[in-house]
Amino acid sequence: MPQADLLYSADLTIDAPDILSAVEQVIAARDSGAGACKGRAYPSREFHHSHVTLRVAMLDKPHRDDAFMGDLLRAIEAEVKSHVSQPCALAVELSFSSSHYSTGMHEGAAP
Repeated sequence: MPQADLLYSADLTIDAPDILSAVEQVIAARDSGAGACKGRAYPSREFHHSHVTLRVAMLDKPHRDDAFMGDLLRAIEAEVKSHVSQPCALAVELSFSSSHYSTGMHEGAAP
């Protein structure tokens, strides 16, 4: 289950849920076993330069080699750029979660 964090300066007109959904679709199209991508967006009211930064963390799997990750990076970057109409600094980072990372669904604590 990938995790996507979208950070951007609040001066930009950004449809964050749309971008995060599109990123999830790009990942799913290339990696059917990735599952849902948990996305969060953080607009910043205080900033020095207009910017969009997307960070995607995934579990390290054998098929996610350098070639795969490079292709995925280019596809995600192109998708994000297609959703940003204003000039800004734009960065996309793909990384692997550490081996000491746990993920899953929490059903809530029993009363």
